[in-house]
Amino acid sequence: MLTPDATRLAVWGDPIAHSRSPQLHSAAYEVLGLEWTYGRRRVDEASFAHELTGLDDSWRGLSLTMPLKGVAFAAAANRDRRADLTGAVNTLLLHSDGPRGFNTDVGGIVRALADDGIASVPRARIVGAGATATSALVALGELGAEAVEVVARRPEAVRPLTALGARLGIEVTAAPFAASPSHDVPLTIATLPGDAPVADAAADTLAQTGGLLLDVVYGHWPTALSAAWDRIGGAARSGLGMLLHQAVLQIRIFQHGDPDMPLEAETDVLEAMRRALETPAAA
Repeated sequence: MLTPDATRLAVWGDPIAHSRSPQLHSAAYEVLGLEWTYGRRRVDEASFAHELTGLDDSWRGLSLTMPLKGVAFAAAANRDRRADLTGAVNTLLLHSDGPRGFNTDVGGIVRALADDGIASVPRARIVGAGATATSALVALGELGAEAVEVVARRPEAVRPLTALGARLGIEVTAAPFAASPSHDVPLTIATLPGDAPVADAAADTLAQTGGLLLDVVYGHWPTALSAAWDRIGGAARSGLGMLLHQAVLQIRIFQHGDPDMPLEAETDVLEAMRRALETPAAA
């Protein structure tokens, strides 16, 4: 059982100083009348297990960012379906019988796209083949995608996504950055680090055929890809929407143990969290 009076939470990762999660969570807890504290801690993969076992009963849960989603997956005593599919846990609910692991990144992507009126998509493109690309592919599966092109520097990096796509009923094809896309898509999800270099010619080609861009980055803006979308007058969204919505799902978990159970006054909570994102990040 979760300790009823557990009130401490935090986001862990490395680096972590850029995280907007403390602002989001604190704003939500105030609306909900919860006397919980939410901080940030720099934790790397090597120190994760030691830090986790050192938590006492005052701790309720953790948000995990890079590079901890894989080690958090391994540490979870049980996991939700999205975590099992992706091999990534970004939320741990601390229980006496072991941490419960969840992936709210998938739902964060789905809900962020819903803000742009996207409730289904037959085909799409993912740029990058790292850990976040896996969550993007699962999200696209939930939106009904049947074909997804993954643009990556190393074709071999796409193989795990191809295998996952087969499980999800999605045909995944790999394409190098230098190639001209064979068809237009209504949606592109970029999962590259914010400072990842992309040649202007490659970025422009992707923008011309890529539909709406959801770039999961929010700490480095504009990115090379969002700048290309801007050059052609296309629509580009940063990762702030994904961050917002995955945080709402985390708070549902921290309060109810269930990402599908809405919060009380969730509309008010969302409004407060959106206002928090408009405030410059604390140093």
